[in-house]
Amino acid sequence: MPRPFILLTGFEPFGGESVNPSWQVAQALHGETIAGVRVQSLCLPCAFGDALGVLGAALVRQRPGLVLALGQASGRSDFSVERIAINVDDARIPCNAGRRPIDEPVVRAGPVAYFATLPIKAIVAALREAGLPAAVSQSAGTYVCNHVFYGLMHALRRRPGVRAGFMHLPLLPEQAAARANAPTPPSLPLATLVHGVRLSLATAVATANDLRASGGAEA
Repeated sequence: MPRPFILLTGFEPFGGESVNPSWQVAQALHGETIAGVRVQSLCLPCAFGDALGVLGAALVRQRPGLVLALGQASGRSDFSVERIAINVDDARIPCNAGRRPIDEPVVRAGPVAYFATLPIKAIVAALREAGLPAAVSQSAGTYVCNHVFYGLMHALRRRPGVRAGFMHLPLLPEQAAARANAPTPPSLPLATLVHGVRLSLATAVATANDLRASGGAEA
């Protein structure tokens, strides 16, 4: 690790929710030392543009050695470790700032995509070995989560010693129970989410080279 701490980000609630599991988890791990490395947590606004401004300022000011951004994914049942961020914003609903970009680039003239630089397959393997549901995800969507993931990797493109990536988390049980749709969407308790992210960070710190293992998906 070239720097002495991990930056762990989560989002404020959005879409009418009162909580966001990504920030609940990040907040729970703030100040903790994992695998000898201290965690500093940051809450991002769920807003196109604004989120990258807050994140970019933190990267310049704090210069972390490893960054993991967390987000909420309704409908997902596992720890979804994202492989790739794409250069497009295409919002189904407005963000918290009222913006709803459609088919717009995250970064004008930026590359089509960036790959995560965290050991994503090693993280998935460690989670599964611990009995937790986990998978490599091939898409972070086109909402603010992907916006932040792409912007993060773009900001770090000239800092090869800093590894970074994104992980989607399921809803909390109280969020799932409040949904009117049937069936009830999948969820995981906060303690389980915290445990899984803690294990993911420990694996990322300890793993120099990712596993050579299948993590693909059929179309």
